[in-house]
Amino acid sequence: MKIKIAITDDNSFLIAAIKEKLSFFDDLEFKFSAKHGADLLEKLDENRNIDLILMDIEMPVLNGIEATEAVKKKYPHIKIIMLTVFDNDEHIFNAIKAGADGYLLKEVNAKDLHDGILETLNGGAAMNPSIAMKTLKLLRNPLEIENQNQTEDIKLTKREVEVLEQLSKGLSYNLIAENLFLSRGTVRKHIENIYKKLQVHNKLEAVQKAQKNNLI
Repeated sequence: MKIKIAITDDNSFLIAAIKEKLSFFDDLEFKFSAKHGADLLEKLDENRNIDLILMDIEMPVLNGIEATEAVKKKYPHIKIIMLTVFDNDEHIFNAIKAGADGYLLKEVNAKDLHDGILETLNGGAAMNPSIAMKTLKLLRNPLEIENQNQTEDIKLTKREVEVLEQLSKGLSYNLIAENLFLSRGTVRKHIENIYKKLQVHNKLEAVQKAQKNNLI
């Protein structure tokens, strides 16, 4: 009996990459892909004969954590492994709470993905070493993560918010300066202040934290 697999991801290139990894193994059979959680639930209504879902987290309409919760309520027999580029504590904690059976990074090689699928179907939990360590930390300090999930009281000026919005679009310091009629030095100073207030060290962290706290 082949193991029937579905993939849920809004990135068609990543779906193709995962399908290629699955194709190396005769005991795995790819059944269908879905572009987000709502699409997955519709397809499962038509074909619930699935053993395991490889689930992305960051998706439009219905994200991976919401979709996992919905699938587990309706189809508890289906195993779910989260496949993500993020290994942050909040995602792991929420995925476990939603009922995920495993958690792997998208860069996982074909053999480790295959091993993880078999391990999960045999009652284990597929996790790469860094995520396993983080999971242990979460189990030891769940309150710490709950507190991290709460939004923080961060005060940015109107101009800092404008700079951060421009930064989130991937614009360079020069373009931000041009768009906001500022000097490049002033933009740099605003960004230094933003990093300090958000307690981050780079653009990606700043944008993620600002979005989490509804600042942009």
